[in-house]
Amino acid sequence: MGTISTRVPDDLEAELEDYLAEERLDRSTAVRKLLAEGLAEWRREQALARLEDGEITVSKAAEIAGMSQWEFVALVEERDISWVSSDHLDADLDEL
Repeated sequence: MGTISTRVPDDLEAELEDYLAEERLDRSTAVRKLLAEGLAEWRREQALARLEDGEITVSKAAEIAGMSQWEFVALVEERDISWVSSDHLDADLDEL
């Protein structure tokens, strides 16, 4: 396991302290949890953007996002992102 050390603004540290108290977590566990959640959200956003730009298929986007294809398609629909094209359909069918 690696170590990450960083300085944060006072207001962010105060908010972290509130989070620690509310969630009843120690600092290391809380920071790991928040970092993991933030990176998961970043992966989802990257997958959505690349899908919308036509760079990747739904299958690949779901893989990048760390979600099942059905979960990812639901997210795509929730965000009202257009992704269906003949190229995408052909690529998705080839991947299946």
